[in-house]
Amino acid sequence: MIAAAGLTPAWQRIMVFDRITLGEVNRAARIVECISGKVTNTAIAARSLGGDVTAVLPVGPNVRERVKRETAELNLACEFVLTATPTRTCVTVIDRASGQVTELVEDAAPLASSEIGTFAERLRRCCAKAEILVFSGSLPRGMPPETYRDLLSECPIPIIADFRGPGLMAVLPLRPLLVKPNRAELEATLSCSFRDDQDLIAGMEELCRRGAVWTLVSQGSAAVWLASQNEVFRFDPPVPDTVENPIGCGDALAGALAWAVHNGVAVPEAVRIGVAAAQDNLRTLLPCRLDPAWVRQRAERIPVVRLR
Repeated sequence: MIAAAGLTPAWQRIMVFDRITLGEVNRAARIVECISGKVTNTAIAARSLGGDVTAVLPVGPNVRERVKRETAELNLACEFVLTATPTRTCVTVIDRASGQVTELVEDAAPLASSEIGTFAERLRRCCAKAEILVFSGSLPRGMPPETYRDLLSECPIPIIADFRGPGLMAVLPLRPLLVKPNRAELEATLSCSFRDDQDLIAGMEELCRRGAVWTLVSQGSAAVWLASQNEVFRFDPPVPDTVENPIGCGDALAGALAWAVHNGVAVPEAVRIGVAAAQDNLRTLLPCRLDPAWVRQRAERIPVVRLR
């Protein structure tokens, strides 16, 4: 089983416009709502590829019944932590005329200590049955950076960590299997700026020296990099055939990567599958609803270069 966990899910409102004119009244051509946020997107991606997945996540009273209904429709098993505060709402605005996609993000409210305690208990119970854990998403507003370290300190299975900053640095001594910041997040985590690819590789290797087995860095549509202390790979995604909605591509990568590793695929080859899943995510309006056959075929077209 694959466990997917995180403290900051979201309810997503996707608004599609034929054309947006700033400073004017704009009427949406289409509006769709769904459960989202890194933890649920990652779980949905792994489940859509056929994985046995259980998600552990908090859910507020404002969307509780809708979330339960949608995850049931997706056949996604969930361990819900019911919270007093509402689940945040994020808005995706798509301008078809310009091709621009704008994401309006609401920060998640902190959880009460009793809610964190319940989450920790559900996470332990889930990890006792799982073979791999993907833990993803930013910390809720105002919560201490050691929160994730405390939650993961007794995790008995390989961890894929998809978050950034002090929270990421705090979990590196736990030897996570893979950490997955994007380029900007890695710069922010290390408080530096990369001038070139060599600086980027050095930053990735720094996380490995501090405990990560592998560091994976994405850069939007540019190359994806993977490094351990001894190996470096570059993956060059083909130009996408179509772009409907890019939101959730990193989550699709993480979920597909976890699915592949869970099925015995070595990490570098699993990254190819993850990159293919991210490209599949571009083709759909709702995040991480993947087509397994398309992902398999696309993965074969992802060039990979081993630099050392």
